[in-house]
Amino acid sequence: MASILLITASPYGSSSRGAQLAMQAVTNLQAQNPRLTLIERDLSALADATIHSGYSDALIGGHSHDAEVFALSEHLIRELEDAAYLIVATPMHNYTVPATLKMWIDFVLRYGRSFAPVDGIKTGLLKDRPTLVVVTAGGIVSGAGRLQPDHLTGYLADVLATVGVRDLKFVYLDGLVNPARAEQVAADGAQSIAMDPVFGAKVMA
Repeated sequence: MASILLITASPYGSSSRGAQLAMQAVTNLQAQNPRLTLIERDLSALADATIHSGYSDALIGGHSHDAEVFALSEHLIRELEDAAYLIVATPMHNYTVPATLKMWIDFVLRYGRSFAPVDGIKTGLLKDRPTLVVVTAGGIVSGAGRLQPDHLTGYLADVLATVGVRDLKFVYLDGLVNPARAEQVAADGAQSIAMDPVFGAKVMA
């Protein structure tokens, strides 16, 4: 059955502003297709995960995909592989993705499984799918008034493209450290999603 994969990378989990906005998109998708199931991946569960020497040795040694050392990686890849839609709700930590999202990336980008070199270029082995990324940040990281570097957007676009996911929409909830700005930014983000042709609410004639 087709699914929506919702990844949350905030330490506040489902209570974060980004996750709440992401759930708006989930609700819209399921209203359009009630048969879509929701798979929730809270990345706080990866806080203690690591890429150890045995994992690296198995990669280099060309071990089969069902090797025990790849169990977590394989599970995460299959969640993504099976998803008709991908939604990521992530904060920006120190200009880039948080550590738990980086760990998910390191497990999902696996040579010979989710990507392979073609003419020396890492090329995705997974199908593209509509993807929404909701980024939250205390500072202003988007638009003409950007006050700090953004190493998240380009990086995340690059790593998702590496496995074959290129159909991306980014929504930014930034400047949240300012309570007066936060409510307006959240409203603008909700409006952006509501108007989106894929993740938005469909108005019945």
